[in-house]
Amino acid sequence: MHGQIPDAGKTAGGAPGRQRSNGRVRLRAGPACAGGETRILDLSESGPLRLRFPRGEGPLEAVLVNTAGGVACGDAFSIALDLAPSSDLTLTTTAAEKVYRSDGPVSHIKNRLSLGAGARLAWLPQETILFDEARINRRFEADLAADASLLAVEIVVFGRAARGERITAGSFKDAWRVRRAGRLVYADDLLIEGPISDLLARPAIGGAACACATLLDVSDRAEARLDEARGLLAAAEQPGIEAAASAWNGHLVVRALSAGVGPLRTLVARFLTGYRNLPMPRVWQS
Repeated sequence: MHGQIPDAGKTAGGAPGRQRSNGRVRLRAGPACAGGETRILDLSESGPLRLRFPRGEGPLEAVLVNTAGGVACGDAFSIALDLAPSSDLTLTTTAAEKVYRSDGPVSHIKNRLSLGAGARLAWLPQETILFDEARINRRFEADLAADASLLAVEIVVFGRAARGERITAGSFKDAWRVRRAGRLVYADDLLIEGPISDLLARPAIGGAACACATLLDVSDRAEARLDEARGLLAAAEQPGIEAAASAWNGHLVVRALSAGVGPLRTLVARFLTGYRNLPMPRVWQS
């Protein structure tokens, strides 16, 4: 039939076409006046990413929602936060983020943070779960004023624990860059690809872990809180977890490896509750 419109859902070769998600969130927050409460100054959202702001006492809380339900092959997501001087913000996610299998394309997540003088940010997303054959490239960049404070935690789970899933093939690249007053103070890179579950089973890599957590505190007192952090880790100890804290160069880092995500979430939540002297965001408790 002449003039027939090609099927928009198929590529030229006849294979099903894919719809890529391109989600972006940009938030600028700060007090309306000196000493005032932090509020939203500007917010833009596109694609499936949304920010919601539940009412409650304490610092402004932002909850990131991915209406796409996860990250699929070739998706790209970015979050940009710009905190004005003296801001106080807590960011979390409504649920665990799922990274689905890919037949080749790599998904990208980029988090870009800027903290003005005296600003404070608690970056507390729930865990990221990688499915078998997931391919993800994630980057975390933060620029802090000399007296700004950043507390960030990330939990990564390799395979769906409830299904006993193993990652027989996949790729996870994670890069952290934190600058204070323009000077690089923290850099961390992780690349693990191929049969990830088998690699993590090696004693020198993961010691049979299937989940890991990194917690970073960059603040004036972070390095001096090392003994406190180690005490909190001991008090929050869970079976099947190896965790340790170290401090240098004006920041503190906690790393943990776990054979299960449940105990790891419990340890992280208990540690953060004590370390911040604040309850976890409500979405963590549901």
